[in-house]
Amino acid sequence: MLATPTFLQGYTRRCSPEDFGSLQFVMVGAEKLSERVAIAFEEKFGIRPMEGYGCTECAPIVSVNVRDFRAAGFYQVGQKRGRIGHPLPGISVRIVDPETYRPLPPGQVGLLLVKGPNVMMGYLNRPDKTAEVLRDGWYVTGDLAMLDADGFLTISDRLSRFSKIGGEMVPHLKVEEALQQLLGATEPAVAVTGVPDERKGERLVVLHTLHEDKLREVQSGLVASGLPNLWIPRPSSYFRVEKIPLLGTGKLDLRSVREQAFNLAAGESNQAVGKVKE
Repeated sequence: MLATPTFLQGYTRRCSPEDFGSLQFVMVGAEKLSERVAIAFEEKFGIRPMEGYGCTECAPIVSVNVRDFRAAGFYQVGQKRGRIGHPLPGISVRIVDPETYRPLPPGQVGLLLVKGPNVMMGYLNRPDKTAEVLRDGWYVTGDLAMLDADGFLTISDRLSRFSKIGGEMVPHLKVEEALQQLLGATEPAVAVTGVPDERKGERLVVLHTLHEDKLREVQSGLVASGLPNLWIPRPSSYFRVEKIPLLGTGKLDLRSVREQAFNLAAGESNQAVGKVKE
């Protein structure tokens, strides 16, 4: 079965174990597979989802976890939790510095580049856009990743899902995951993004669907979670929305999240200015 983590959440809630009794492989992609979703699915259906990675421009698979291989006197690891697997045969990956494009050694997070016969020739009638993402045959994914000593890839997040706060890169996904973990929920109840800030360049904003008492509890838990201070959104940067914007695939609608956050934060600033004038 091929699915997304969002679909796995729905299956875990609505399906019974016998519905998936014949499954031997469950592959997930399109969004990051959180440990809580993987564990919930495995506990109910008795099968561990294996994560892969790809993008439309790479037709669409780049890497995937597979089952470990065992034979007489031989054992090869095919999967690691929290990883997106090995690149497929014939596909090369490179981790580089996002600014200088200098190759980085294993264990360091950088921008992921992909090269191989699966990479597109370009965007139709968009040579300008093509030139932005193809460099000497390497496709610039826009994702931050790390390659470990065994050749397994880990995706950190989209480069666009980081905020530069006081000169430090702060990952939205890590803050989102910490909030979701404090909630103990598999359904997305928060979305983190960044908006401009006069003092530090950017600041984090959290859209949420929580009631006030639960929000205060989560805010307190986040402060005590051990995250760096720069990663902790201000109490005034939490905005309640009717629902978290999602795409049809179940992934976060990042454009809508950013637009709502910008408008809500701007409205808050205008109110503050009005009070000062009064």
